[in-house]
Amino acid sequence: MSGSAQWSDLAPRVISGVVMAGIGAVVIGVGGIVFDALISGLAGLMMWEAARMFGAPDARRSGVLAALAVGLALWLQGLLVLPLLLAAVVVAAGSVEREKGPFFALAFWSLLGCFAMALVRDHAGLIWVVWLVAVVVVSDVAGYFAGRTLGGPKFWPRFSPKKTWSGTIAGWLGAAVIGLLFMAPTGAGLALVPVSMLVGFAGQMGDIAESAVKRLRGIKDSSGLIPGHGGVLDRFDAMLGAAVLVVILWALDLMPGLA
Repeated sequence: MSGSAQWSDLAPRVISGVVMAGIGAVVIGVGGIVFDALISGLAGLMMWEAARMFGAPDARRSGVLAALAVGLALWLQGLLVLPLLLAAVVVAAGSVEREKGPFFALAFWSLLGCFAMALVRDHAGLIWVVWLVAVVVVSDVAGYFAGRTLGGPKFWPRFSPKKTWSGTIAGWLGAAVIGLLFMAPTGAGLALVPVSMLVGFAGQMGDIAESAVKRLRGIKDSSGLIPGHGGVLDRFDAMLGAAVLVVILWALDLMPGLA
């Protein structure tokens, strides 16, 4: 691959990234119902993309139901969360004719990840959601540049042909740096460094999981909504994996600095 072709997607990625970062920073800072509304909207877009990827004829309806389900789950919480999310996925899966299992897994993971992200902002607080976003973004950026610059052996070519070991390790190191920077503001101490690396790895696995689904369906991007990034699932797949792991660790009382 020539040098110009190798970096051909950098400009649209940067422009889209700056726009998303600006909107995200404002909404994360405001929090509350504004953040929950954005998360619900993203969940709807993810379900719409997933349904389209699997050839569902009523993808728009599935997206609307998903957004409503996540919004209600965030409002009601408690024992109704999983039934609400599962109901939206079951309804959407009803219109998928083939490969219902992979669709169900992708759709439920997407809605659960969105709910987890909002849970961190609403109940853990601003500093923790900023840490989570920073881990995922820095891990992704470090992996992108290291992978494109250093190249080398592929990490898991069967599912993600572009991801290299050099990029993967660079992502872990970037996550470790974020852990060091946030260990004092969060009060988590040095234990946040390995946790950040683990969360960064969960983000990478979320990316690989979505790549595996796209390879299964024979498509490059989940949609074309975000220039340079593909679709909403393409951009936030790592965030979903990381957020779910954080909530699991939190529930198990394994998150340093979080009771």
